[in-house]
Amino acid sequence: MANIHSFESLAALDGVGIRYDIFFTGCPLRCAYCHNPDTWFKSDNNYTAEQIYKKIIRYKPYFKKGGGVTFSGGEPLLNAKFINEVYPMIAAEGIGYCLDTSGSVALTDEVKTAIDNSDMVILDIKFYNPRDYEKYTKGDFDRFVEIGKYCTSINKRMWLRTVVVPGINDTEADMDKYAEFVAQFKFEKYELLAFHTMGFFKYENLKIDNPLKDTKALDKSRLEELQNYLNSKLQK
Repeated sequence: MANIHSFESLAALDGVGIRYDIFFTGCPLRCAYCHNPDTWFKSDNNYTAEQIYKKIIRYKPYFKKGGGVTFSGGEPLLNAKFINEVYPMIAAEGIGYCLDTSGSVALTDEVKTAIDNSDMVILDIKFYNPRDYEKYTKGDFDRFVEIGKYCTSINKRMWLRTVVVPGINDTEADMDKYAEFVAQFKFEKYELLAFHTMGFFKYENLKIDNPLKDTKALDKSRLEELQNYLNSKLQK
């Protein structure tokens, strides 16, 4: 049984092709810039592996050109055992899955199996040093590094992503550090995402503190500048 926050059908951003995104509840992190704090808490939606399989199979016709399922969250690898239960059902139908993860869990055998069986991993590179990682996420820096290294060691197809937050990690010097840090990983692409304020209302609804309530969204042109700069550093 797994607790699910929500589903998104016909998604196109979280992996290759058309995706069916499944968002689990629960996350070990408390990122200062989280835009979905509602995923931190359990919902009323509990599903068995069989029920999830039945929801996925309805979208099989859309997966013909490389699409599939994306397990996200929250943190999907908190549900590695559940994902491993779903996997043989969808694999029998020729459907694969992507893991959209912060890598913020211990690298147990169940987690390794979930990674091994995936088509690819999208790894969230939050910060390039333990100090800022722990300050802004309240998580364990070494855990996500270990998962990134594990994906590299098994040649798992991997995309990297980083949310760029004004005043926190939005300079060329930061991009130099990110490029240097991710050199230890083998990955296909590295995408920067702009911090936005569209989730601020969720903090108000949940009556929890929003540590970045006075931070403005990152300008699109600035994001493009930083992405181009980062790309130039990755090519060296």
